[in-house]
Amino acid sequence: MLFAKVWTYWIAVPLVAGAVLFVVATIVGYLVKVTRPRYPRNQA
Repeated sequence: MLFAKVWTYWIAVPLVAGAVLFVVATIVGYLVKVTRPRYPRNQA
């Protein structure tokens, strides 16, 4: 039973890290694909 608790805590770290990275990547991807073309940089 102890191994089951250790396993769930151990696997939670990469799962949470992956979920956070997925959310950040989704937000960055949205900003790059949608927001950047709307407001292009001025080529001065």
